[in-house]
Amino acid sequence: MSSSTEQTMIIPTYDDVLAAHERIKPYIYETPVLTSRLLNELTGAELFFKCENFQKAAAFKVRGASNAVFGLTEEEAKKGVATHSSGNHALSLSYAAGQRGIPVTVVMPRTAPQAKKDAVVGYGGTIVECEPSTSSREAVFAEVVAESGADFVHPYNDPRVIAGQATCSKELVSQVENLDAVIAPIGGGGMVSGTCLTLSNIAPEIKIYAAEPLNADDAARSFRAGHIIADDAPNTVADGLKVPLKDLTWHFVSNHVTDILTATEEEIIDAMKLIWKHMKIVVEPSSAVPLATILKNPEIFKGKRVGVILTGGNVDLDKLPWLNN
Repeated sequence: MSSSTEQTMIIPTYDDVLAAHERIKPYIYETPVLTSRLLNELTGAELFFKCENFQKAAAFKVRGASNAVFGLTEEEAKKGVATHSSGNHALSLSYAAGQRGIPVTVVMPRTAPQAKKDAVVGYGGTIVECEPSTSSREAVFAEVVAESGADFVHPYNDPRVIAGQATCSKELVSQVENLDAVIAPIGGGGMVSGTCLTLSNIAPEIKIYAAEPLNADDAARSFRAGHIIADDAPNTVADGLKVPLKDLTWHFVSNHVTDILTATEEEIIDAMKLIWKHMKIVVEPSSAVPLATILKNPEIFKGKRVGVILTGGNVDLDKLPWLNN
C-alpha cells in the first residue's frame, strides 16, 4: 500500500490487517484484558477493558505506526518518516522509527503535554512546534515534508495506520468470547476505523460504539449530519481527541458505527478517577471517555458484554485533571 499522500482513499482490507499483525508482532505487546466487579455493578454491564495503556509507548498508536514504518522499502526508509500529532502518534512513530533506525520529525502543538514531548525526544524524534490548531499544524507540517522528503505517516487517515490499529480488536475478540459491543474513544477515528475493519469482517454481530468529549463532538455531529463537520481547535481535557475525522476514517465510521456517544469534561474526569481508583491502572483522559459514556447511557449497555478499549496511559502526573477541580 502506498502512503496516504498519493491517494487518500486506499481502503485497507482484512488481509492488510493480517499482514500488519505479522509485521508488527516483534514490536508490540498483546495487551491484557482486565475486568472490574465494581465497574460492572456501577454500569449494569459486563465490561472487558482492553489495556492499550500497557502497550509499548503506552498507546495503541504503536500498532499503526509500526505497520507504516516496517512496511517501507529500504529506499523509502532512508528519507525517514514525519507526522503531525498532539502526542501519542508522535511518540509511537518515534518509537517505531527508532526500532528501525530511521529519522523521524514530528510537528506538535506547543500546548501538547510535556510528558508526550519528552517521550518523543526520548525515542530520538525531532520536534517542530506549531500553534494548537489543525490549520497551523498542517501548514507547518507542509514545510517540514517539503524540506526532508520524508514519508508522511498520518496519525489516522492512512490505510497502513488503520490496518495496524485494527490488530487491537483482532486480539480482543480472541481474548473475550461473545461480546455484544465494543466501544472506543473517537477523535480522528483511527482506532474506531480499525475496530470497524476487523469486526465487520470477523464478528459483524458485534455493535461498534464511539465515545467523544462533548467539548469536541465534531464526530458525533458529523454522524448525525451524514457528512464531515470539522472543528479547528476544540478545548477538552481529552487531548488525544481534538482532531477531526477525515475521508478514510469517515468511510468506516459512517458505514459501521452504531452510535457516537458524548460525555462532559466532568464526566470524563470522574470516569478517569474511577479507573485509577478501582482498577489501579494509569490511563489518560481520552481513555476514560468510553466508560463515561457507558455510565451516562446505562440503558444501551445494561446486561451486555462490552469490550472497552483503553487507548493510552501517557499522563502528565504534575497536571492531573482532578487537581484543578
